[in-house]
Amino acid sequence: MQIQNSITDKLQSALTPSHLEVLNESHMHSVPANSETHFKLVVVADAFTGKRSVARHQLIYAALAEELAGEVHALAIHTFTADEWQAKQASPDSPQCLGGSKHEQGAQ
Repeated sequence: MQIQNSITDKLQSALTPSHLEVLNESHMHSVPANSETHFKLVVVADAFTGKRSVARHQLIYAALAEELAGEVHALAIHTFTADEWQAKQASPDSPQCLGGSKHEQGAQ
């Protein structure tokens, strides 16, 4: 959980979120056991107020530049202001991966 902890710490520091979920979804993909390559982020922060989705994602990319240049292969990013989160209180479920060997196993 070294990468997951690093992501959590950096987002806490950069955005001071009121709600943060960093979910390791690597197990849903064709990667070795205990991998830290695919993550889902749910971030609720005042820093997103007045910003469109692209600008919100850019804040996350900037905070996680080191991780994205290294082991992290994919991020599912869900960003909300406090009011947006209050109204929704949920993020979309991530789809199951059908790429690589998991897709091939299902086709047999």
